[in-house]
Amino acid sequence: MSKFEEAARFALNAHAGMMRKRAKTPYILHPFEVATIAASITSNEDVLCASLLHDVVEDTDHTLEEIRAAFGDRVAELVASETEEKYRDLPSSETWKKRKEDSIRVLRECGDRDVHILWLSDKLSNMRSFARLHEKQGDDLWSFFHQKNPARQAWYYCAVRDAVSDLCETAAWREYDFLVQQVFGGVI
Repeated sequence: MSKFEEAARFALNAHAGMMRKRAKTPYILHPFEVATIAASITSNEDVLCASLLHDVVEDTDHTLEEIRAAFGDRVAELVASETEEKYRDLPSSETWKKRKEDSIRVLRECGDRDVHILWLSDKLSNMRSFARLHEKQGDDLWSFFHQKNPARQAWYYCAVRDAVSDLCETAAWREYDFLVQQVFGGVI
């Protein structure tokens, strides 16, 4: 079995039974979409594996050390780049801004194109989901998130877009930019 197939199996097991917020779809569809988007930009196996595994440490009981042991240092490094510090001693709604500021700072300081590909792929998958929900619910869609203010959500997704603008020649970046404007056009 290839490293990518092992990563797919690991992600399937790690996210078993999980559902996506609001969409009521199996969570695993998100990592597979992220990997598909990443594959439109690169064929690097470590990036594609990290795309499948990007939420495992953040959203399950699995650790970065497990990822490193199973898939190597580079995949673990890429997954770590997308793993937020959760500040578990505080409610998520109170730490949202700090977590996002920390993430954006790291992303801006990172000159690693592979990290940018991973982030763009993940956030494009999110924006596709948001666009579908926004079409049906408007800004009410944010009522189910820790951060309910669409202007703050817009700030974050625009900051990501700007931080990964080195990928602006890709169809994925252009789609992301379009969806950010479509979803947040009334607040940016």
